[in-house]
Amino acid sequence: MYLFVFTALLAIFFYVNGNKIVDSKEQEIELLKSQLEEAKLNSEPSSSEALGDDTFSLINNEEALTYLENRGFEPSEIIAKVEEELISRNTADADNELIPYEGMAGHFRINKVKLLNHKWAIASFTDGSYWGDLFVSYEIDDDGNIDVATEKAVLYPN
Repeated sequence: MYLFVFTALLAIFFYVNGNKIVDSKEQEIELLKSQLEEAKLNSEPSSSEALGDDTFSLINNEEALTYLENRGFEPSEIIAKVEEELISRNTADADNELIPYEGMAGHFRINKVKLLNHKWAIASFTDGSYWGDLFVSYEIDDDGNIDVATEKAVLYPN
């Protein structure tokens, strides 16, 4: 009988102690959740500005978009055409003619293009070992043909 009472008291003790531990952990979890939410709210403006505010982009440049639309061009089509014009100059057996450097570990090829506005674009290029950036100006005639010229280029040291 004493063994049964002792076991029952021990079980009650473990149950109450376990509930206290669980309650304290739940309070700690709630506190950490509230701190996490507060941290997210405090960091949202700076991260959204850094990730979402792309000032130098044709898509976010109202004046450039208006210029293209007034000339009867669809901005998404111009983006695709300029990208195609730059990347189509990549050939299998020679450097891209817009890049003013000779490839050292292969042929230089443009691999990424970003339009800044209705007249300028930047592009990155590489030969597999060396890489650089290219500043390009482009003109669109009334028929939608694109004339491209390299303005500046930089080749990064290996």
